[in-house]
Amino acid sequence: MPTQPATAASTRDDEVLYELRDGIATLTLNRPERLNTISREMLMLLGQLLLRADADPAVRVVVLTGAGRAFCAGLDLNDATKGSGIGSQNDANTAMTTLDLKTAPPTILFNMEKPTICALNGSAAGYGMDMALGCDIRIMADGAKFAAAFVKRGIVPESGGTWFLPRMIGWAKAAELIFTGRTLSARESLAMGLANEVVPAADLTARVNAVAAEIAGNAPLAVQAAKRMMRAGLSENFGEHVHHVFLQLLPLFRTEDFREGMMSFLEKRPPHFTGR
Repeated sequence: MPTQPATAASTRDDEVLYELRDGIATLTLNRPERLNTISREMLMLLGQLLLRADADPAVRVVVLTGAGRAFCAGLDLNDATKGSGIGSQNDANTAMTTLDLKTAPPTILFNMEKPTICALNGSAAGYGMDMALGCDIRIMADGAKFAAAFVKRGIVPESGGTWFLPRMIGWAKAAELIFTGRTLSARESLAMGLANEVVPAADLTARVNAVAAEIAGNAPLAVQAAKRMMRAGLSENFGEHVHHVFLQLLPLFRTEDFREGMMSFLEKRPPHFTGR
C-alpha cells in the first residue's frame, strides 16, 4: 500500500492532527499545553476527522493518541468556568430538551467500521477516559493512567463510561471504580482488563504501529464485518447472532480478497488484500 503524506486539519492551532500512512490513519490530540483538554472546536474537528477516516477506503486502521505528556485530561473546564465552552452556563441556557449526539466523537467511535487503537501516551481523565474506552484496543505507556474522576467533579461518565465499564470489567468492579472516582496506573488498568498491553513510553509508537500494521495487513472487508458482528452481538441472542453472521459471510465469499486469502494459503505466501 503506498505511503501517503501527513496532513493536518486546522482549527485554532491545529488541535487535531491527521496522518495517513500505509493504511493507518493517526489522529493526534494536539493541545499539549492544556493536557489535550477538549475545546468545543476540537470536539467538532475530532468528530469530522473520525468520520473522514471511516469513510476513506485507503484507511484500514485508526489510531487515536495525544501530543505531549497526557492523552486527554477531559473537557476544557477552564473555558467552561469562564462562561464559554462545553458545559458552561451559556451551554446550559441554550440547551434543548433533546440532544443529537450522532456527530459526537464517542458515538462515532462506537459506530465506526474501521478498527480503532488508542495509544495512551499519558493520562486519560474524564472525557479522555471515555474516548479511550470507546476504542477497540488500548495500548498504554507505562506511565499512563486512567482517572475516573467524574463524581469528584459532580458529574457522571457522560460519554460511554457507564456503558463500557460494566461490560468490560463487570458490575462490581465498575461500580467501585465509578463510585470512588479512583485513578488507575497502567499496570492496574492492565490487570483489570482495561488495557491490552503496557509498554515503555519510548516503545509506545513502535508497538502501536506494529499492531496496527498487523491488522492493516488482513482483509479489510472481513475485519470490518467482524467488528460489525461483535457490536451486533452485544444486543442479540445467540440464534439471532449466528443468522446475522451468516448473512455477513455470504457477500464476503464473493470478494477478490476471499479468493486471495484462499490462494495465498494454498500457495504458502503472504496475502495481498485490496479491499475488493
